[in-house]
Parts: sequence; C-alpha cells; structure tokens
Amino acid sequence: MSNGFKVEEVYGANCFSDVVMKDRLPKTIYKEMLKVGNGDIELSKETADVVATAMKDWAMSKGATHYTHWFQPLTGLTAEKHDSFIDPEIDGSIVMEFSGKELIKGEPDASSFPNGGLRDTYEARGYTAWDVSSPAFLKEDKTGITLCIPTAFFSYTGEALDKKVPLLKSMEAINTASLKILRLLGNKTAKKVTAS
Repeated sequence: MSNGFKVEEVYGANCFSDVVMKDRLPKTIYKEMLKVGNGDIELSKETADVVATAMKDWAMSKGATHYTHWFQPLTGLTAEKHDSFIDPEIDGSIVMEFSGKELIKGEPDASSFPNGGLRDTYEARGYTAWDVSSPAFLKEDKTGITLCIPTAFFSYTGEALDKKVPLLKSMEAINTASLKILRLLGNKTAKKVTAS
C-alpha cells in the first residue's frame, strides 16, 4: 500500500474491544462481562468500577482526557454528553477518575430532542445507559481525543428518544420468537438467537 500501513494492523485499534477487555481486565471480571454481554447476568457496581478504570486507563494511554455518552437521538444525527476524567482537588492538584456509575449512566438534557409531545419541566430530563453490546471507542478531532461510550437514550418516563432502544428491543423480540420456533422444531438446547 502506498500510505505505509496495513488496514488489518489499524482496524479496531481505537475500540475497547473484546481483545482489549481480555488483556486489561482481571480474568474473573472479563468472564463476568461476557455473561453481562450475553444477557445472562446484570452488571454489578463492583464490576462496572473495574471496567471503568480499565477503560479510562486504556483511553488515557491513547491520549484521551474526556469521555462522552454517545447516542443517536431521533434527529438523525449523533449526540454527545461530554465530561472530563479530571477531578480537581482542594490543594489545586488533580486526580484522574472515572467510576462505574459514570460509565453506566448519564443525564443529558432531553428538552432539545423530539419525544412526541408536551411534558412538564421535570420530565425534560433524558437518560443515557451504557449499551454493553457495542464497544466503546476513541474519537479524535481538533479538540483532542475523547472516549465515546455507546449508550441508549430514553426519557424520564422510559420512552425511547433514540434509534438504539427500538433496535435493541426488536433484537430481543426476534430472539424470543426464534427460540419458540426452534423449540417447536425440536431444538431444546439453543439458549439465544442473535439477529444479523
């Protein structure tokens, strides 16, 4: 190639992929994340804290100083809620922190996104929730490098405000219906069907 690199050497280099998780997480936490990803168990606060630290350390090793909950609102574009890993101390120093709570959930203002009707002011809140089925990734632009955490975006009342929530729900519906069909056809061992 004339540009001096091979695609297979750089492909996925800026994704917190399964390979990166396996390398950076303790073995027990990695195995737990596989179960979380398969929908077998819920993500615990303790595991989220370990994953958040590993994700932050990986992102910072590649130059990131900020993170964002990245989502796809019904506007047809992507949106981001940015925060910094930097936590100032009273003495003027800083600590680089990123907790499991910050990884799992965010609270951007949903008032500027379409949600289908009038609502009270307190209902203008929107929430983002980490989608463990999509890998976090790094995005570089003129302002620097940001860790992007793919999330689902929903309203105060639980309504989908993005394109990901309906997709995830439809994938689960396909899984449920497919398992019923497999049972009718005599397959008693299948545990999950993944739409592709």
